[in-house]
Amino acid sequence: MPHRLLKLVALAGMAALSAAATKPAPKAAVNWNAAVAVTPAGSHVLGNPGAGVKLAEYVSYTCPHCAHFEIEASGPLKLAYVRSGKVSVEVRHLVRDPVDLTVAMLSNCGPKDRFFVNHGMFMRAQGTWMKPLLTASAAQRSRWTTGDLAARNRAIAADLKLYDMMATRGYDRPAVDRCLADGAMAQRLAQQTQDAQNAGVSGTPSFAINGALLAGTHEWTTLRPQLDAAL
Repeated sequence: MPHRLLKLVALAGMAALSAAATKPAPKAAVNWNAAVAVTPAGSHVLGNPGAGVKLAEYVSYTCPHCAHFEIEASGPLKLAYVRSGKVSVEVRHLVRDPVDLTVAMLSNCGPKDRFFVNHGMFMRAQGTWMKPLLTASAAQRSRWTTGDLAARNRAIAADLKLYDMMATRGYDRPAVDRCLADGAMAQRLAQQTQDAQNAGVSGTPSFAINGALLAGTHEWTTLRPQLDAAL
């Protein structure tokens, strides 16, 4: 091969290598099911903050229908809607009673990235940790409603074995007690409850899509078609 031709081939090869080296690597897919944000009101949002469809879920931890929704819908929501980045899910609290408040404070305990796993744990095990409510003595119930915030919450957490549940998530008792005594958190939950009531929420679970409360929608079978229509 003539010297000039060899030189041209070498230059072409170098140019190809240079182009390959400067070509940007493909972007890794974002795992939106691991993306958690906190709103100014203190509620937690799962998914793409720029999602075109924003689903808000109003929940109470002592609401059996909320537990049923979590078991039935959390998987399909994450796999078919949140993962794509098209839908985000925000959990807003509507606190109904002292037990509900205690569990809500435990779900919100710790870094924001722990919220949805804590939330799912309490919802899915609701049938277990709520059983002692059926046999609680008058003295126990009195401790749940008298004394300061920390004392009430600690009594509920002990009687319903919520400390044991939090231990499975890596929380020791001092960490749990700090959350149970967090007056600012309790105030945020109370404000979320008031905001939900002001928005017209009268029962849980209830849902809003892009700020519009959905009438007559309290379960996955009626929510899913409305999500699909919003996409």
